[in-house]
Amino acid sequence: MFQRVLWVSLTQALRSVALLLLPTAFISLLAWATAGSSNGNTSDPIRAAMWIWLAAHHVPFNVVLPPAGQSGLFSYLPLGALFFPFLAARSGFTRVMDHIDIVERSLRLSRTFFTLFYALIATLMAWGSSTAAVSPILYWVPLITVPGIWFATGSVRLRVRRKKIASIQIATRLIALGLGISSIVLGFALFFHLKTIENLTLVLQPGWLGGVLFLLLNILYLPNAVVATLSYLAGPGFAIGADTLISPWSYNISEIPALPILGALPTGRHPMVLISIVVFLFAGAVLYTWTIAHDSRVIMQSYLAILAGIALISFLSSGALLTKAMGAVGVSPWQLTCAIGVELGVGALLALFLPRLFDGLRARGRG
Repeated sequence: MFQRVLWVSLTQALRSVALLLLPTAFISLLAWATAGSSNGNTSDPIRAAMWIWLAAHHVPFNVVLPPAGQSGLFSYLPLGALFFPFLAARSGFTRVMDHIDIVERSLRLSRTFFTLFYALIATLMAWGSSTAAVSPILYWVPLITVPGIWFATGSVRLRVRRKKIASIQIATRLIALGLGISSIVLGFALFFHLKTIENLTLVLQPGWLGGVLFLLLNILYLPNAVVATLSYLAGPGFAIGADTLISPWSYNISEIPALPILGALPTGRHPMVLISIVVFLFAGAVLYTWTIAHDSRVIMQSYLAILAGIALISFLSSGALLTKAMGAVGVSPWQLTCAIGVELGVGALLALFLPRLFDGLRARGRG
């Protein structure tokens, strides 16, 4: 039984890696063949495919920029790209379950082996694809892939066992509500700045294939923009480079990178946007209302789960973009988490004490 679990976990981990790596390699070879090459070395697009595969898992890179050889960090990675490794790992582990009897012990063992094999393959790919100019940060590979794949395979396990945790469900719904509202606001911003987005696209002139790939890249970065919009509505705002801040009360930025999605940025200070904090106060009241039927432990667990989710999303949606000038891009994880934590807490307290206050006032009025 142990050997079967080991073999099936290894083969399905390899399949999950190939499920995303092979299409990425094909696109890299197509782009390399279209752009042309002076040396004709096909190892370059294969290595680039490995980098794209690692970047989809949010593995950061150390980069040496020509011609001065200045070192930089590339950790501002598309949040939407995480969807593909999640699906690949989920598909692979589902096949593991199809080949192995669903018993608690074998399920736990196969999940552990699948995660470890996947992380080992990712680490070997990061080590093998490193060059003097571009090198994935090796110690980040297991730190990111192990919890990520464990989470992806855990969703299958939860479905099989049919466990429902009230606090996680409430936290997920409220986070989804906040991101949904931010998506609508971002959609309006993109619509009203179509001319700016068009101008940024014309500056790049990527060609037909480059245009398709650039469109895909902007789509994958949309979740990063949604999180930035959430931070803008909550108050802390976000940065587009070192010593910059874009928030309702501050607009400190001189120039922006030529990325079409950045055309949706506000053009100045908009203090009236801070009225959106009412939405977060309302979310806090909803949190209290949804958990009032449970004990205080569920309320606290839901609150902490929301803060943990916001901190994780903020961390994954921000980072550095190659140069020191772009060393801070995206939201500040601690500022956004603290701001939403305070606003949700105030909303929950208002939902708790306002009805009591009104009841007291009514009692006095009757007396």
